[in-house]
Amino acid sequence: MDTSIVSIANRDDIRRAAEAFHEAVDALGDYRVVMTDNIASLRPMLDAEGNILAECVFGFTEPGQQWWTNRSLALQSPLARACRYEGQPFWANSQGFHTLHPNSYLDEIELDNFEKRALTSSAIVVPVHQPFGQIGMAAFCAPHPTVTDMSAQFEAHAERLMLLSHRFISSYAEATRRRRWLPTDCQLTKREIECLRWAAVGKTDREISMILSRSHATVRFHIQNAGIKLNAVNRSQTVFKAAQLGFIGLAN
Repeated sequence: MDTSIVSIANRDDIRRAAEAFHEAVDALGDYRVVMTDNIASLRPMLDAEGNILAECVFGFTEPGQQWWTNRSLALQSPLARACRYEGQPFWANSQGFHTLHPNSYLDEIELDNFEKRALTSSAIVVPVHQPFGQIGMAAFCAPHPTVTDMSAQFEAHAERLMLLSHRFISSYAEATRRRRWLPTDCQLTKREIECLRWAAVGKTDREISMILSRSHATVRFHIQNAGIKLNAVNRSQTVFKAAQLGFIGLAN
């Protein structure tokens, strides 16, 4: 499948790529597309002129359809919450999350009032995990509240929806990234990473020194030196930035 039609090289490409994305999805089936490049951000996706893509491309123009104005949606929607724990496409309804592989984390997500909280009766969802810990999401929602089973659509279209979503959202995020928060080509040493791994699970410098059989001063030096390399202002930000760049795995 040629996904270059939805790729974005710069801001001027956004509208064209969004329209191509919409056409490609329409060719697969009747879906309402809800998309964000960052589930942690309240900022809607925009074209180069500042038009909201959800309105001008994806058709959310009627009163009450402006889902991006709901400031609590990313926190209350079970679809967005699931994207924090799942990296592969899935489909969801009030009965649960239906994934390619078992994921026990999703079993714990509350599904009461699913339709009200998710703003749909069912949806195919593509999480888009990007550099620096950013998570995007494309939700292909059922066209009508009576549609609650999307298993057939998921089997038929999940892979193509995934390819389109990853290409569009990832290239959009890169084209619109405004500021560098992380240093370029940062290199941490083995000892610095070792100390930060223990710091990430809540160990103090003194506890880390006992675990690694190093002096308290040595552990503090390694963590402070890592902070300088990462341009971090304190220990917490050092751990956070190290995780963003993949030096430490907080999920392990």
